[in-house]
Amino acid sequence: MTGKTFAELLEETTENSRLMDAPLNARLKSVANEVERLSPEFAAVVGRMVARLEASEVGQSAPQVGEPMPDFILPDERGALVRLESLLEQGPVVVSFHRGHWCPYCKLNADGLARIVPEIRRRGAQIVAISPETHHYGAELKSYARAAFPVLSDIDNGYALELNLLFWVGDEKRAAMKAGGFDIAPYQGNDTWMLPIPATFVVGRDGLVKARYIDPDYRRRMELDDIVAAVAALDAGDETAPSRRRLSAS
Repeated sequence: MTGKTFAELLEETTENSRLMDAPLNARLKSVANEVERLSPEFAAVVGRMVARLEASEVGQSAPQVGEPMPDFILPDERGALVRLESLLEQGPVVVSFHRGHWCPYCKLNADGLARIVPEIRRRGAQIVAISPETHHYGAELKSYARAAFPVLSDIDNGYALELNLLFWVGDEKRAAMKAGGFDIAPYQGNDTWMLPIPATFVVGRDGLVKARYIDPDYRRRMELDDIVAAVAALDAGDETAPSRRRLSAS
């Protein structure tokens, strides 16, 4: 490895993956492959953490398809309060949880979501991203993705906890992240080392979950075409939009 930190090397990989003409999860996989190449030890730590979360079925009890999506009132990257109930008065909402602006996979996911905004809006829906970071760093994620949607701050992970998406990183993963240049405490304004499982919910105007994707392996996300299809099903009046839930590695 060069004199650059692990985090700095992954920034370069993230930019290369961003430019790929490929589905989102193929771009994410290219980053995961580079992590394995650069540091098999770090990749092994990730694998053990994911296995722990899968064994504990973390996220399994998050709102299911057909269940109400709990309301939220969260500040956006400018500090303005945003309420889910108010957003739903305008149309369906795609709610996407991110770990933070520092996460290569979240950056690519936010970038991908930004690319489908025109199609989502054409269907009468909108996107909101949620992360546990303070609004300053939410603004950095939004700027990176050039996103035309708000990035909301779930400070201290209160909303993620309500949705049963919250987990503790663990001592081993925390040590590996800090050694690699990923000290998330300043970004979150606390030293809890708690993160949400990246998850995506498509919520209908009636406040019910129409589709969802939850995966303890943060290296995978809901494919963009699936999000568009779920919103399109609502636009067409089909209330049986697809549901995705992954709890095992592929």
